[in-house]
Amino acid sequence: MAFKVFQSVISKIRETIGNDFGITDGNGTVIASTIEEEIGMLHDQCADFLTSNAMYIEKPGLVMKKIEINGRLDFVLYLVSDHPDRKKYAELIAISLENAKLYYDEKYDRNNFMKNILLGNILPGDITIRAKELRIKTDARRIVYLVRTEKTRELYAYNIIQSLFPNNTKDYIILLDDQNTVLVKELKDREDSEEIHKKARIIIDTLSSELMIKANIGIGTVADTLRDVARSYKDAQTALKIGQIFEAEKSIVDYNHLGIGRLIYQLPTTLCRLFLNEVFKEGVLETIDPETMMTIQKFFENNLNVSETSRQLFIHRNTLVYRLDKIQKITGMDLRKFDDAIYFKVAMMVKRYLDEVSK
Repeated sequence: MAFKVFQSVISKIRETIGNDFGITDGNGTVIASTIEEEIGMLHDQCADFLTSNAMYIEKPGLVMKKIEINGRLDFVLYLVSDHPDRKKYAELIAISLENAKLYYDEKYDRNNFMKNILLGNILPGDITIRAKELRIKTDARRIVYLVRTEKTRELYAYNIIQSLFPNNTKDYIILLDDQNTVLVKELKDREDSEEIHKKARIIIDTLSSELMIKANIGIGTVADTLRDVARSYKDAQTALKIGQIFEAEKSIVDYNHLGIGRLIYQLPTTLCRLFLNEVFKEGVLETIDPETMMTIQKFFENNLNVSETSRQLFIHRNTLVYRLDKIQKITGMDLRKFDDAIYFKVAMMVKRYLDEVSK
């Protein structure tokens, strides 16, 4: 990946100085060049130069310079030129490449450091020390977005998210695997829940419009310190899990708005089965057909309003009343009564949870 950075820098410098040049690794193999056909080939003169003690050498039509970073020989620069100032050119090019390498290494280290925080691979006591070394603020407010997409071998989703949030010093985009990408976003002082959700919606819409892929996003809790980022990531994971069970139709799930689904998710399965057996007699659920279940769902969505539900289902009010009476006869619960409706609603959520667990 660093070679791509070098290639970009080299191409821009070539436009200015007008000479061809490139760099090799410690074995003399070209890793970046203004002549792209040379990449991957062994540069014989650079390979010979590497065996010498000299740091800089001039030949007719060619200069070579060893580039050391942090006291270690990393690369050899070769410049095809007879210009009187070719040594100065070589020095300036070397400085540009050194800075590009240091920038890339720092960026990579920062992302890798943040990834280790998310995955719990770094001790809490070491976080502050390492953060200071990498010049990362420890007291900034951050939040984690866990973006889950369809499986793909490409990095397109990662690239799209990176283009949406290009601030490399404040935001971190981390590719976990072929389905999961994490955005650690630094928040402004007054950024509220609405703004947080707006960013998630932008990601969903952009991935859908540009890549034609479906995505789901779990939003964690706000992390007030760098140490809390790991907690925010776990909360984002939990949000996606619970959302998949209880709100599969939603593409964005916020840990702070999980409702009763969070409570059920944390209950032991034995307790859930006990509750379900208490609410429904054996075999009762199997007698409820899909049409009746859809009627119940729509009735709940309309806050137990018979008139509005019948209108949305395009049926007569009396037909809906008949169906509700039928449900009462099967289950023993009158869904027009608030207590019975709550009881039934929770029971169906518990059943959904148990079905998911048993998969």
